[in-house]
Amino acid sequence: MGQGGFTLVEVMVALLIFAMLAAAAVAILSLSVRAQAVTGQKLDAISAVSRTTAILSADLAQAVDRPTRDEGGVLTPAMVAGPDAMRLVRGGWSNLDNAARPSVQKVAYRLNGDVLERVAWPLLDGAAAMEPAALMDHVRELHLRYRFNGAWLDQWQGQPGVALPQAAEVTIVRDDGMIFRQLFLVGTGYVDATVMPQPGPTPSPTPTPNG
Repeated sequence: MGQGGFTLVEVMVALLIFAMLAAAAVAILSLSVRAQAVTGQKLDAISAVSRTTAILSADLAQAVDRPTRDEGGVLTPAMVAGPDAMRLVRGGWSNLDNAARPSVQKVAYRLNGDVLERVAWPLLDGAAAMEPAALMDHVRELHLRYRFNGAWLDQWQGQPGVALPQAAEVTIVRDDGMIFRQLFLVGTGYVDATVMPQPGPTPSPTPTPNG
């Protein structure tokens, strides 16, 4: 009586099918991991753009005419800006711990390597800058322009009576080719939408007497 079993050919075919299924599973898993990584990078980039936009909008909208002095005592205008960096004085600096400091602050934006940085000073006059804060990385180019009386300028040197431009255009080019360009109004004030007064309930119409 013969014994049942698998032939060598059948075993080889089964192993081949198993190997093909395993390779397909590995490929699908690898594709999923790469897609997740790319999605994470895109979300991080969008988050960085949103954060940078909010900070730029607040700083530029609250720009004020307040000249400052550097560490050497040299007087500089309230806003000094070029095509790839800008420095300004902004109001509305929250003082939650009641520290001995003013409510205005000197800040600057610059590109350090491939990182867009925001630099702040603890005091307006004679103080060294604090540690810069990274706003966005993988930045290839930073272009700034300033609008005044209908003209676009690559440089801005505030003068008495004309300390601030009317608007600033910020263009950021990232390593992946993404271009972020936005126009910001300067010195117009800044209102946080989360604390804006909400409209009250609409009053009911007054009934009219029947005629």
